[in-house]
Amino acid sequence: MTAQSRLRGALPTGATYLLLVVGALLTLAPFLLSLMTAVKTPRQFAAQPVLVPPAPPTVANFAELFGERYDFVPPIVVTAQVVAVILIGQLLFSVFAAYAFARLRFPGRDALFWVYLATLMVPQAVTIIPLYSVFSELGLRNTFWALVLPQLFGSPYAIFLLREYFRAIPGDLLDAAKLDGAGTLRTLRHVVVPISRPILATLAIITVVTHWNSFLWPLVITTGRQWQVLTVATAALQSQFNGNWTIVMAATTVAVLPLLVLFLLFQRHVIRSITITGFR
Repeated sequence: MTAQSRLRGALPTGATYLLLVVGALLTLAPFLLSLMTAVKTPRQFAAQPVLVPPAPPTVANFAELFGERYDFVPPIVVTAQVVAVILIGQLLFSVFAAYAFARLRFPGRDALFWVYLATLMVPQAVTIIPLYSVFSELGLRNTFWALVLPQLFGSPYAIFLLREYFRAIPGDLLDAAKLDGAGTLRTLRHVVVPISRPILATLAIITVVTHWNSFLWPLVITTGRQWQVLTVATAALQSQFNGNWTIVMAATTVAVLPLLVLFLLFQRHVIRSITITGFR
């Protein structure tokens, strides 16, 4: 291979890496800006341009955030509890429903699936008032169960994602399990779920991120601080006359950190699920 041909091959590769670096910088810029603001004093934030690094950085905003004035620990605990219950419920019921739509035969299966999937086109704002009325009549307003019940029993997206994955599982593998005397539940537990760990990890991350950042429904159905979630507590840090941006950015940084840790822990499974799906 001549030097000229090697140069021609290196140019597209260099352009690709340059494009990826630019995309990474654009993606990371809001998070870096949030962190820079979080470690500034209110005086520094007001007197300096936004892009100027803090000199010196301070953790006073984080100390104040978790102090007696704002007491940010309860919203984190409530959010973690809500997300944990929703995650368990969505994974459990989505696996059952997706397997039924993918592998079991019953009248109207495909029609029922597509009707259920069509609910993805319904905006959340359309269902807020009916849901609020139902939970108010049941006496569940401003309770923990009001936060989790609407999202507990699976979601159209989760069922669609798992259904497509389950349909790609070789039928011979499931037939072998049946020949060994395994019923539907045993097949799910010992065959389907173990080989579906990558897609389940991906779905878990999507579910956690979605409901960790949920704002509209918790804002409507809860009042006061008892069941205040992280997003609502962060919004409440601002007042009509004071943006309080350094504290808000400190709260945003605290909210983002668990999601980053979660992705770092499960990124291998996410990449594996994408790779497997791409080869099918």
